[in-house]
Amino acid sequence: MILILIMAMAVSFAIKSWISAGVIAAVVAINIGVGFIQEYAAEKTMESLRTLSSPSANVVRASEAKVIPTAELVPGDVVELRVGDTIPADIRLIECFNFETDEALLTGESLPVAKDASIAYKAGEDVGVGDRLNLAYSSATVTKGRATGYVVSTGMNTEIGRIAESLKGTNSRIRRPVARESGHVPWHAYIRAGLGTIKDEVFKFLGLNVGTPLQRKLSMLAIVLFGVAVLFAIVVLAANKFTNNSDVIIYAVATGLSMIPASLVVVLTITMSMGTKRMVKRNVIVRNMSALESLGAVTNICSDKTGTITQGKMVAKRAYIPGHGTYTVDDINDPFNPSVGALLFSKSKPTDSSDPDNEDEDETSNVAPRPVDIAQHTAVHAVQTFLHTASLCNLATVHQSADGQWHCRGDPTEVGISVFASRFHYGREKLMAPLPGTAETEGTVTPPENLPKNDTGSQWTQLAEFPFDSDVKRMSVVFRRQLAIPDLAGNITSEMVFMKGAVERVLDLCVSMRSVKKCHRAGITVHMLTGDHKATAQAIAQQVGIIPRALYKVPPAILRAVVMTAAEFDKLSDEEVDALPILPLVVARCAPQTKVRMVNALHRRNCFVAMTGDGVNDSPSLKAADVGIAMGSGSDVAKGSADIVLTDDNFASILNAIEEGRRMFDNIKKFVLHVLAENIAQACTLLVGLAFKGSDGLSVFPLAPVEILWIILITSGFPDMGLGMIDATADVMIRPPHDRIRGVFTFEVMLDMVVYGFWMSALCLASFLLVVFGFGDGRLGSGCNSGFNDSCGTVYRARATTFTCLTWFALFLALEMIDLRRSLFRMTPGSTKYATQWLYDVGKNRFLCGAAFAGFITIFPIIYIPGLNNKVFLHIGISWEWAIVFVSTLLFFFGVELWKLAKRIYIRRYLANSSGEAVHDPEADLDMGAFSRYTTMAMTRSFGMRGTATMQDGEKLGKVTGAGE
Repeated sequence: MILILIMAMAVSFAIKSWISAGVIAAVVAINIGVGFIQEYAAEKTMESLRTLSSPSANVVRASEAKVIPTAELVPGDVVELRVGDTIPADIRLIECFNFETDEALLTGESLPVAKDASIAYKAGEDVGVGDRLNLAYSSATVTKGRATGYVVSTGMNTEIGRIAESLKGTNSRIRRPVARESGHVPWHAYIRAGLGTIKDEVFKFLGLNVGTPLQRKLSMLAIVLFGVAVLFAIVVLAANKFTNNSDVIIYAVATGLSMIPASLVVVLTITMSMGTKRMVKRNVIVRNMSALESLGAVTNICSDKTGTITQGKMVAKRAYIPGHGTYTVDDINDPFNPSVGALLFSKSKPTDSSDPDNEDEDETSNVAPRPVDIAQHTAVHAVQTFLHTASLCNLATVHQSADGQWHCRGDPTEVGISVFASRFHYGREKLMAPLPGTAETEGTVTPPENLPKNDTGSQWTQLAEFPFDSDVKRMSVVFRRQLAIPDLAGNITSEMVFMKGAVERVLDLCVSMRSVKKCHRAGITVHMLTGDHKATAQAIAQQVGIIPRALYKVPPAILRAVVMTAAEFDKLSDEEVDALPILPLVVARCAPQTKVRMVNALHRRNCFVAMTGDGVNDSPSLKAADVGIAMGSGSDVAKGSADIVLTDDNFASILNAIEEGRRMFDNIKKFVLHVLAENIAQACTLLVGLAFKGSDGLSVFPLAPVEILWIILITSGFPDMGLGMIDATADVMIRPPHDRIRGVFTFEVMLDMVVYGFWMSALCLASFLLVVFGFGDGRLGSGCNSGFNDSCGTVYRARATTFTCLTWFALFLALEMIDLRRSLFRMTPGSTKYATQWLYDVGKNRFLCGAAFAGFITIFPIIYIPGLNNKVFLHIGISWEWAIVFVSTLLFFFGVELWKLAKRIYIRRYLANSSGEAVHDPEADLDMGAFSRYTTMAMTRSFGMRGTATMQDGEKLGKVTGAGE
């Protein structure tokens, strides 16, 4: 855009049109300055976002676990490492359990390297980088186990940093010639490489291979418009017989400038920069700007359960020990505090009562819940075994600080289990503490009263750990038990293996229930891919609204496809998956490869997929999805593969991101429509103006070049920025996702662009004609394109009238663009403030309102200040012509409002029941809601009746007229 303005400036200087050239130069300088400031602010914003999403480290400082950015690590920091972490620095290991790292980036070793913290090398011993098994290297990835160590090197002092230092300055954008298999490089390979390098640089300069997809599209649009501008300039010259008269050349320059949306790229950059800031406030960090444009097109969300669909904090509400009974925890107000709440016991099974929360059972019954006597219950061998497993086969820690507050660290599920064990005084720290009177206790420098009192009669020492992962789906640990007194066989030590693989119990689902319902209203299908058992996954999916509660209404054939296990899904071929009536909404016991298959299956059905994940094994599915969403508490590998990161691990934040993406898409569509409609209006006005010939036989332009630049950059530029700041409309999340292929250039936008452009052009030309021929003397003068003379009075007054009309049209069209369909005067249909509600609606966006008011006011000094008006803008002050301006403005509003009314009538009449405009509402469940299509589909397949219905995932299925509606 700037290049075109510079070319126009050069032409103006060449023909010695000093004022036009000076104004264009000033506009170029202002545009570059504003663009630089906004680009700098946008870059600072993205830098801060990169800082937020940069790799982090789990450190222990002052006996407290903290998560800090990698850049804040210093030598000596104690760091905890777990599966999926990217190692933040070179670390000397002091403790590790089955710890393996992928060091391919550093050493080229294809297999993970098993580490051993107990190894010590002699001083001066020459040990290669790949053989130092007691060190974990920066940028390596933890593939297995966990470890603790202290930092020895950071930044450029690490092994990977030294490699980066040696490679600094070796990057080159110059293409290298491709050699043949024999190694010979033919001469034409150098030419091809040179031409390819030139092409890359030219495309980069034009913006065709850099930036986001939308920015590249707009760069291509700018090139197309440049071609149109050149064509229009040629038309102007041809209409004046290609004379070299300076007036004709200025007219050609003005017509070319009329097609250049100079402010478009700057406004887009500002809008996206502000969008990223708004997302941070809503717990979403954008790592890939292209995802920001794509969020509004999401049709399907594939989500994990734990921490996203369910809350991040969990409480073990019930525990069933076969042959013993059921423990229940009630009245909990702090999920981390094991000393609060009522601990009850019943000899019944959880399935013996249809309502396990029923408090009205007969207290005299043997199965009625009773308060627990901890000493009595912990004496039972089955309870001891259960509590040992819950506490020791667990990586979470539960401790009470000096101020009496309880703190937990670890996975939410394991925290819930560990807190439950602590209610029986079987905490992990207590079980692993030295026995009273042992050498460890007596020889410690820590006062004994600060150590946990181990009164269980045995001390446990961990020997090995086999952590949980998505494939094994269980965790095992090996412990050595040291007894205070020998057992009956005379043994004082023994080794035991503990294993857990329990299903999770969910505390609170209310947030996810609302979010899933919002997804259905927004035309988005939610798929839950979880490692839980099928029954558990189905129950949770019913509670949150992913599948209907009344499953008995869904025919068995459809139900088998709605809920599946990973084994059932994986054994199907791609053809069999594509033949399913509906892709599974719930996949239980899900493995990483199953998630990738689900994404691919959705892609084959033309769906736009968002995938959530937090583990290392989720990286392939995050990359395969159109929008990868990582959890803030997840592994660095997952966050590195994702497009956006949720800082609060909440499913509702995904909806926030999609809502913000739709808001930005709508606003981009609005200011693109506004800018291009203005360009069409100006170009049409100038092209038709070619018919207005002065007494010298040359065309007289209705708008001067400076007027055109003022409208493009000043009058339209700031309102366009305001359009980018508009809040989301009320229906933004109750309409289907937008078409990602067409993008902002939908049929409606293209049609609106033409209608508004032609209507504004018609009004401007009518105003010009009325002043010159209707109420004027009909004289177009001579030389009125370059300066004022006695013959130009009528033309200058007509030009001022046209300029005023187009300026006001640009400002008022920006206000009309707040909503593309609703009337400016009735954007809040339910309001009773019939005359003033539009003032409140417009006033919500202060920047847009202020920009419109400023543009409205500045028209007066431009018209009436002597010298500025007749020498710079090539017009003079007007008087009675204001009547034409006001009438034209009223006609402008009438035409725009009439067009919006026609669109609303068309939509209500022809699109109300169309699948393209309607979305399913799950509120009424199977009767009238999102799941009625399943029963409808079954009826159609049974009876073979005619008709079509478009499913949420794009399938065409038969539909019985009136059935299930």
